[in-house]
Amino acid sequence: MPNPENVFGRRSVISTIREVAKLSGVSVATVSRVFNGYADVSETTRQRVMATAKRLDYAPSAAARTLVKQRSQLIGVILYTGQEHPDIQHPFFQEVLVGLKHGIGALGYDLLLFATEQPGSNRGKPHSYMRRVRHHRVDGVVLMGVEADDPEVGKLLASPTPIIGVDIEISGPRASYVTSDNITGARLAVRHLHDLGHRRIATISGPRGMKAGGDRTLGYRGETQALGLEVLPGYEHEGDFYAETGESGMHALLQLSTPPTAVFVASDMMAVGALKAIRDAGLRCPEDVAIVGFDDNALAGLLSPAITTVRQEAPEMGVAAGRSLIEMIEDPQVVAPVRVLPVRLVVRESCGGGEPPSPARG
Repeated sequence: MPNPENVFGRRSVISTIREVAKLSGVSVATVSRVFNGYADVSETTRQRVMATAKRLDYAPSAAARTLVKQRSQLIGVILYTGQEHPDIQHPFFQEVLVGLKHGIGALGYDLLLFATEQPGSNRGKPHSYMRRVRHHRVDGVVLMGVEADDPEVGKLLASPTPIIGVDIEISGPRASYVTSDNITGARLAVRHLHDLGHRRIATISGPRGMKAGGDRTLGYRGETQALGLEVLPGYEHEGDFYAETGESGMHALLQLSTPPTAVFVASDMMAVGALKAIRDAGLRCPEDVAIVGFDDNALAGLLSPAITTVRQEAPEMGVAAGRSLIEMIEDPQVVAPVRVLPVRLVVRESCGGGEPPSPARG
């Protein structure tokens, strides 16, 4: 019979939970159900198990829960930031990960961030998210930055593994997603610029094939149409949420024969690049070109001018994603509902408050 004492002279977790079960005259599963608060255990049995546990100075641990539930207590994160941006540098991803860590950590789970952008593609093996998920035995998966129509993502969605997307519109037998109200946010930005007197309003969008980028473009188009604004050729420039494409996009807009007097820039990081392009062109913001961003990351309020932006609660998206995922892990009958988090406009300096630039400019 194995010695229940480990090398540190203390009882191992596995031996202890079995000892509680044995001395209580119940199964290991029943001990677990008592400590997890299940209602289908009689009060007599519950009191007997608790008394035995107290006598043995037993407290349930993550290892014990894993033994009984056959779970790893690990949440896998598949985060693809693109070949041009292989590191987790974008503030949005960082803030979502912080929220995700807090959300699942409070419930006894840990995060495993997959090390490569294409898991399983090394050593000559084909790219496979599913292989990585099985290898690490994660209980569920959070998807960020990947394309919903990726065949490897499709395999994950068809599996029984619980999946939550962040800003990725996915569906499957155990899949749901969390996002911000990107359409409303874009409409708030355009209406704010219109209320300030601007009529030539352009946009530097995110990638339109991604949910956030596509929805913010839809919001821009919907509000310009509702306001009766003419969107001139070249007024929609597609970026990638990073500063470089904000800079190049603004350069392109300023070179138009009829440049815009205001621009809805679909991320604060792109707005940083857009401000640089405005300065490089010898112009001023907001006097010559007004800007509204999206995200309200830490940079937005520190720049000069400080950026008027649409605030989305990135950490709360992480918390919501983690809790929805664990809800599905804990109850195989549950598919978490789609969650759309509200946004709000934060008014700062980059739009000014007076008259827009003269329509004759440019």
